[in-house]
Amino acid sequence: MSGFHQHFKEITQLSPLQYQKSLRLMKARQLIQLGEAQVSQIAMQVGYESPSQFSREYKRLFGVSPSSELNI
Repeated sequence: MSGFHQHFKEITQLSPLQYQKSLRLMKARQLIQLGEAQVSQIAMQVGYESPSQFSREYKRLFGVSPSSELNI
Protein backbone atom coordinates (compact mmCIF):
# COMPACT_ATOMS: atom_id res chain seq x y z
CA MET A 1 0.00 0.00 0.00
CA SER A 2 1.40 3.39 -0.97
CA GLY A 3 1.96 6.10 1.60
CA PHE A 4 -0.76 8.23 0.02
CA HIS A 5 -3.28 5.36 0.05
CA GLN A 6 -2.51 4.54 3.69
CA HIS A 7 -2.70 8.17 4.80
CA PHE A 8 -5.89 8.75 2.83
CA LYS A 9 -7.53 5.71 4.40
CA GLU A 10 -6.48 6.79 7.90
CA ILE A 11 -8.19 10.14 7.40
CA THR A 12 -11.33 9.11 5.49
CA GLN A 13 -11.74 5.50 6.64
CA LEU A 14 -12.16 4.67 2.92
CA SER A 15 -9.79 3.82 0.10
CA PRO A 16 -9.47 6.50 -2.59
CA LEU A 17 -11.65 4.38 -4.92
CA GLN A 18 -14.34 3.88 -2.26
CA TYR A 19 -14.28 7.59 -1.50
CA GLN A 20 -14.70 8.49 -5.18
CA LYS A 21 -17.56 6.01 -5.50
CA SER A 22 -19.34 7.42 -2.46
CA LEU A 23 -18.99 10.98 -3.80
CA ARG A 24 -20.49 9.92 -7.14
CA LEU A 25 -23.38 8.16 -5.41
CA MET A 26 -24.08 11.11 -3.11
CA LYS A 27 -24.16 13.43 -6.15
CA ALA A 28 -26.50 10.98 -7.89
CA ARG A 29 -28.79 10.97 -4.87
CA GLN A 30 -29.03 14.77 -5.00
CA LEU A 31 -29.91 14.63 -8.69
CA ILE A 32 -32.45 11.87 -8.17
CA GLN A 33 -34.17 13.81 -5.41
CA LEU A 34 -34.44 16.81 -7.73
CA GLY A 35 -36.40 14.53 -10.06
CA GLU A 36 -35.25 16.19 -13.25
CA ALA A 37 -33.81 13.13 -15.02
CA GLN A 38 -34.19 9.38 -15.34
CA VAL A 39 -32.03 7.07 -13.23
CA SER A 40 -30.10 5.81 -16.26
CA GLN A 41 -29.26 9.39 -17.29
CA ILE A 42 -28.10 10.23 -13.79
CA ALA A 43 -25.99 7.07 -13.64
CA MET A 44 -24.17 8.12 -16.81
CA GLN A 45 -23.85 11.71 -15.59
CA VAL A 46 -22.00 10.66 -12.43
CA GLY A 47 -19.69 8.26 -14.26
CA TYR A 48 -21.36 4.85 -14.41
CA GLU A 49 -21.49 3.01 -17.71
CA SER A 50 -23.88 0.37 -16.42
CA PRO A 51 -27.23 1.43 -14.93
CA SER A 52 -27.58 -1.98 -13.25
CA GLN A 53 -24.20 -1.64 -11.52
CA PHE A 54 -25.16 1.88 -10.49
CA SER A 55 -28.45 0.61 -9.01
CA ARG A 56 -26.69 -2.17 -7.08
CA GLU A 57 -24.10 0.17 -5.60
CA TYR A 58 -26.71 2.84 -4.84
CA LYS A 59 -28.85 0.35 -2.97
CA ARG A 60 -25.82 -0.99 -1.10
CA LEU A 61 -24.93 2.51 0.12
CA PHE A 62 -28.38 3.98 0.79
CA GLY A 63 -30.52 0.87 1.44
CA VAL A 64 -33.08 1.75 -1.24
CA SER A 65 -33.14 1.55 -5.00
CA PRO A 66 -32.56 4.78 -6.90
CA SER A 67 -35.92 4.50 -8.68
CA SER A 68 -37.74 4.39 -5.33
CA GLU A 69 -36.41 7.88 -4.58
CA LEU A 70 -37.46 9.52 -7.82
CA ASN A 71 -39.81 12.48 -7.44
CA ILE A 72 -41.11 12.48 -10.99
